Amino acid sequence: MAIRSSRRRSAAISVAAVAGLAAAGVGFAVGGASAGTVSGSLYRDPSSAVVRWVAANPGDSRAAVIRDKIASQPQARWYANFNPSTIQSEVSSFIGAANAAQQIPVLSVYEITNRDCGGASAGGAPDLNQYQTWVSNFARGLGNQTVLIILETDSLALQTCLSTGELNARNQALTTATQTIKSANPNAKVYLDGGHSTWNSANDTANRLRAAGVQYADGFFTNVSNFNPTSSEANFGRAVISALNGMGISGKRQVIDTSRNGGAAGDWCADDNTDRRIGQYPTTNTGDANIDAYLWVKPPGEADGCRYTAGSFQPDLAFSLANGAPNPPTTAPPTTNPPTTAPPTTAPPTTAPPTTAPPTTPPPAGNGCSAAVAINQWNGGFTASVNVTAGSAAINGWTVTVALPGGAAITGTWNAQASGTSGTVRFTNVGYNGQVGAGQTTNFGFQGTGTGQGATATCAA
Repeated sequence: MAIRSSRRRSAAISVAAVAGLAAAGVGFAVGGASAGTVSGSLYRDPSSAVVRWVAANPGDSRAAVIRDKIASQPQARWYANFNPSTIQSEVSSFIGAANAAQQIPVLSVYEITNRDCGGASAGGAPDLNQYQTWVSNFARGLGNQTVLIILETDSLALQTCLSTGELNARNQALTTATQTIKSANPNAKVYLDGGHSTWNSANDTANRLRAAGVQYADGFFTNVSNFNPTSSEANFGRAVISALNGMGISGKRQVIDTSRNGGAAGDWCADDNTDRRIGQYPTTNTGDANIDAYLWVKPPGEADGCRYTAGSFQPDLAFSLANGAPNPPTTAPPTTNPPTTAPPTTAPPTTAPPTTAPPTTPPPAGNGCSAAVAINQWNGGFTASVNVTAGSAAINGWTVTVALPGGAAITGTWNAQASGTSGTVRFTNVGYNGQVGAGQTTNFGFQGTGTGQGATATCAA
């Protein structure tokens, strides 16, 4: 079908069901944020398509750029397969890993009947009754801690294929889905489809959101898979919020997909476009009270269905987006305490929270550094998160030595370069996280087979 530059279609169809793996990190909480209603660290999926590609292709000339600027970042996990019998366990596994890491997961639900109006990302539930069954099962896996839900990209902005009766039924389905998710997990943040700033008008978008039950949601998302500048999306979001306020619907906020809006021109379809770059790195610290988060909803490097299969990871697309883009910021220490609520009872038994807490020793004096490792162990494997903290003076480059228990072997690393895979392994910083301010912290991680419990880490600057 013809593709217009004024619209977008989501295309993340391929979703792998994975075991609960976690990249342990800083705490998360709702409330008390400097902007928006969400604060805390976003969850980086250690088994995403880009992470797997980097691990499998260490010698590829594109790997370092893709690793440092894309694979290192938190991105949304898409749920786009109609699998009502397994969706609860898949979601529970993913949520359990994020909760164990004390980080906020982002889930993109893409299952509405007649999605994409039969375009490159066609599919979804066979009918809306079965859609509600799928959503109910999905919601049962969400636990009770903070999650961000991107609910049905294109479902409101793209309606050209729907009759009046079908549109009314879709609006009711989205309203019910929102209520189902919020009922299952009151801490879930649900955002409905707001299209983007060069598609439908702000008033039209507000009317569509109202018809779909945004009064029960936390707000709306914009720019998913598109490349409009963040400033344009923020202005558009303010206009939508103002229109909603005029309808008596207040307190709604926006999230913006910045995964590929760091430079763009020409046709929408990024499969054939090489002038785009990744935009602002994912964060909940937006500095804007109307915006809860800048997210990478559309994983950079996943195709739109123009030249490649929709949802497939293509390293040339990822490299094009990342090459020449700014380096990501170093990881700052958390500004809020982790929540005191218990982990969800729906988490799988093999996904346990880390039992090895980082040591509480103070940072060293002078130009030294300290390293603290936390292990998330499951049957047959583990992930590790390592915090590197500078002493009373800034450091420029660091090396962390990790002593692994016998039988443990490293299979993947992020935010660091590893030398060795077992026994005593040396990790050195990558280009963007070697400089750490006095008393500040950066983070790297690795995953492996065997038992990681008992691993120790030392740091030299």
